[in-house]
Amino acid sequence: MAKETKKTEEVRDENRSMGREILELVIYVAFVALFVFLILHFVGQRTVVNGDSMDDTLKDGQSLIMDKISYRFHDPERFDIVIFPGPEEAGLGEKAYFIKRVIGLPGESVQINDGKVYIDGEELKEDTYGITDYIEYAGIAEESITLEEDEYFCLGDNRPVSFDSRYKEVGPVTKGEIVGKVWIRIWPFSKFGPVD
Repeated sequence: MAKETKKTEEVRDENRSMGREILELVIYVAFVALFVFLILHFVGQRTVVNGDSMDDTLKDGQSLIMDKISYRFHDPERFDIVIFPGPEEAGLGEKAYFIKRVIGLPGESVQINDGKVYIDGEELKEDTYGITDYIEYAGIAEESITLEEDEYFCLGDNRPVSFDSRYKEVGPVTKGEIVGKVWIRIWPFSKFGPVD
């Protein structure tokens, strides 16, 4: 009888130990899931390039991680690649987001003249990230535009096909509209790394 009681106690102890381990594992998995959710919801988010407006910097189908928190601490800078919602009139669906490069900053005047971008009357040198295309369509920037205190003028790198701030349907983008900054390319693996 004593042996059976001892075995029964050992089995109970093993069951309690196993139950504790399972509970610890469940708590650990829940913590990791919560951590990943918070990171993806508030800090970063995966997004996929759709279209050719950022060629050759970003290609159609590439996967990116967007930094959603930086602009809470500082303003977007010239040449940052940002993500913002596109206009509903563009016919791209409710959840269409644009990926474009910041060209003009708040308070600056932007003009596209003779195929080139001018900021406050000075030609903008863009060859550092491969832009050499002549801009045929100046759109609303044919005449000088002065940006408001929270507005940014954004262009795609592939100017001939990009639907961007040159078009009145898009226009200058406010800081509040910018969802985040493109941070890292995660697919394809051969191009993995920070995006400039």
